[in-house]
Amino acid sequence: MEPTPNRILSADALVVFGVTGDLAHKKIFPALYAMARSGALNVPVVGVAASKLSLAQLYERVTNSINQAGKIDDQGAFDHLLSLLRYVGGDYNDPGTFKQLKQVLGDARRPAHYLAIPPVLFEKVIKGIGAAGLANQARVIVEKPFGRDLASARELNRIALSVFREDAIFRIDHYLGKEAIMNILYFRFANSFLEPIWNRNCVASVQITLSEDFGVKGRGAFYESAGCLRDVIQNHLFQIVALLAMEPPAYQGYGAVHNEKAKVFQAMRPLQPDDVVRGQYAGYRKEPGVAKGSDVETFCALRLFIDSWRWQGVPWYLRSGKCLTTSVAEVMVELKPPPQRLFDDSAPVDGPANYLRFRLAPNSAVALAARVKRAGKEFIGDQHELYLLEEQPGEETPYERLLADAMAGDGALFTREDAVEAAWAVVDPVLDAHHRAHTYKPGSWGPKQADALIAGDGSWHNPQ
Repeated sequence: MEPTPNRILSADALVVFGVTGDLAHKKIFPALYAMARSGALNVPVVGVAASKLSLAQLYERVTNSINQAGKIDDQGAFDHLLSLLRYVGGDYNDPGTFKQLKQVLGDARRPAHYLAIPPVLFEKVIKGIGAAGLANQARVIVEKPFGRDLASARELNRIALSVFREDAIFRIDHYLGKEAIMNILYFRFANSFLEPIWNRNCVASVQITLSEDFGVKGRGAFYESAGCLRDVIQNHLFQIVALLAMEPPAYQGYGAVHNEKAKVFQAMRPLQPDDVVRGQYAGYRKEPGVAKGSDVETFCALRLFIDSWRWQGVPWYLRSGKCLTTSVAEVMVELKPPPQRLFDDSAPVDGPANYLRFRLAPNSAVALAARVKRAGKEFIGDQHELYLLEEQPGEETPYERLLADAMAGDGALFTREDAVEAAWAVVDPVLDAHHRAHTYKPGSWGPKQADALIAGDGSWHNPQ
């Protein structure tokens, strides 16, 4: 079966809806500059927003954005980026806005439409694109969240598929564009030594921690509508679980990877209230935009099971939160101790058994912990980490990588409709039916109830 033309041909224009917004300022403009600097951006970039901006004002916003992200260190690349910029100002409810966009696009026939806008506007913009005849050979890039629950995710997919083909819909989760996340997939299947132990026979448990040492930073109104479970766990952490838990792809190609990831979500046991501990840092209710009696969680820990042949019975512990001890993202795969205790210290009481550790942020590393005998006659030893990979220079930023891939039609690092809906089905039972959030002290590792959640399998690994 031949690939569709949409996958072969690169986009001949990029349209950024919401070009005056926060996402464009913080992430998209710096990514576009990096693409221009590497020679990967040579098509018109059309910004669309409700504001009546002049092109000079847009240039000013782009300049300010790139200076805040770093500095303009390649004047030629920067001038090239500015030369590609166009602007359309108008209401998304007005068909005239999309007609004007069509005029500005000119001869472009394969635009990539990036929806860097609030989810409430997705339907209007997608339908506006379709009604203006701008979707025929185009693709659409949808920024997360992909719905608020299973029902809204299905509705969003229905709307997108009414205008675009599935292979023309690129659902961005920027976490998938991180080098450390991509390395999980590579490390698992590029090495043969891991496969024999990567299952319920040898793995005791898996922990994933994504913590931040800051609060909602004035985004209280947004967090009131989302919460930690929706904002981080259902997407970012579930994607990491899928890469760790998936079966080997049947062939070389991103379609095979998507198939296996979707199967992981489908095998996840739906969560129940006792599987989840919710927390809220002291002081959250004083944030602007937060309700006085808010029960929205700024911390969430959960126990997850994957009912598959490989992972049956292995607990997966996920946690994430704001105002925690440090900003870090790490995976700890704890292995079972040897089946026979030949040495007094071969099954340590204090500390974890052998483990594999993936550090994802703020730096990346892969480490394997193994016990090594001390010098002397006694058969006692210590556990040491063997570092297998550390930070590599010259890494692309996630948005630079994902934008370039979407424009090239490469869907490897994007999420598919069935996977999105299957992930929502896991958390749907506890989005509303849950225990109240427990207050925790800023600078801690969250509420003590999270320790009780994992107590049957040891304790949380707190990354340093």
